[in-house]
Amino acid sequence: MGKDPRPGASCRGIHSAGYVAFFVCLLTFIVAPVVEAHSWRSTGSLETARNDHTATLLADGRVLVAGGEGSDGSVGSAEIYDPQTGTWTATGDLNTARDEHTATLLPNGQVLVVGGESFGSLIASAEIFDPLMGRWTVVSSLETARNDHTATLLADGRVLIAGGAGAGGPLASAELYDPTTSSWTSTGSLITARDDFTATRLPGGLVLAAGGEGSSGTLASAELYDPATGTWTATGSVNTGRNDHTATSLSDGRVLLAGGEDSDDTLASAEIYDPETGTWTVTGNLNTARDEHTATLLSDGRVLAAGGEGCGGTLTSVELYDPAMRLWTAAGNLQTARKSHTATLLAGRQVLVAGGYDSSWIGNAELFVDYGSLPAILILTILS
Repeated sequence: MGKDPRPGASCRGIHSAGYVAFFVCLLTFIVAPVVEAHSWRSTGSLETARNDHTATLLADGRVLVAGGEGSDGSVGSAEIYDPQTGTWTATGDLNTARDEHTATLLPNGQVLVVGGESFGSLIASAEIFDPLMGRWTVVSSLETARNDHTATLLADGRVLIAGGAGAGGPLASAELYDPTTSSWTSTGSLITARDDFTATRLPGGLVLAAGGEGSSGTLASAELYDPATGTWTATGSVNTGRNDHTATSLSDGRVLLAGGEDSDDTLASAEIYDPETGTWTVTGNLNTARDEHTATLLSDGRVLAAGGEGCGGTLTSVELYDPAMRLWTAAGNLQTARKSHTATLLAGRQVLVAGGYDSSWIGNAELFVDYGSLPAILILTILS
């Protein structure tokens, strides 16, 4: 048999061509731009459209949504999202329909729901959801009915309820729930009565309360609760007074406050609290001023701010904060503009956004999928 006259048809030529192709492919990945990739996609819709509800990540990775406000007023239903199937399933109804309440995952895997309002009336009742049984059990009530308060799980398993709005306006009182006795006890009152504020547990066990609405308007003050003494002490004030903002505990123990509103306008400013110094430092502004949004700490340490109310109405815009760069960057848009919704971090670098309000109550849900830093050529393949 004669030799094949085609160039490169020899074994050596074929191997050489293979080496060239391999190195060209490798070089493409080496020199290709590396970008952050993320996308938003629809997932199953809630059975009941709602806002001002709670969403709690259960121990098995499912998400419990409870209460809220809907077209007929306060909602008594609860439902569970299964990330494996992308669907919602109704579970036991709350004993008392409520919105503007709190929900806290207890160490035993059950969920404590506290306070809020029911069809316009403040309530003091509390109940616990058992995921294994799929039902709610009434426990003892708060000493003071309240909504727009905070609930913080302490290191010893107790739950601190602080502030909120009472019958006479902003509250200073605080109460502790002990799951071992299913009872409430009073603890030290806030220095300043406040509602629509944030409370964040710090690495050392103290609880940071910041901003909010007081009897004379928007607050800039902040204070620390010590579970060991049951008392509050003043700490550094925020640079810009705000309420309806978000507070996110960063990976290094600092706390990021973002957005919100003051007595005049919606805010784009953000600042960081350092527990070591007790001071606040201004950081990069949000690209879009917003309040009634959500802020979620991602597994890589960045913070995802989604939706909310902006200067021109309800927002679809989403931003990512990088603590190392101290900057916010755009992260696409929600498929549905929404405020007063919930956002829950799931496994697999996903965030579940559910419900909310725009011109009406929202029943749909969507997922933020974060692919991380990848070569652009690979991202195009993933998203295609």
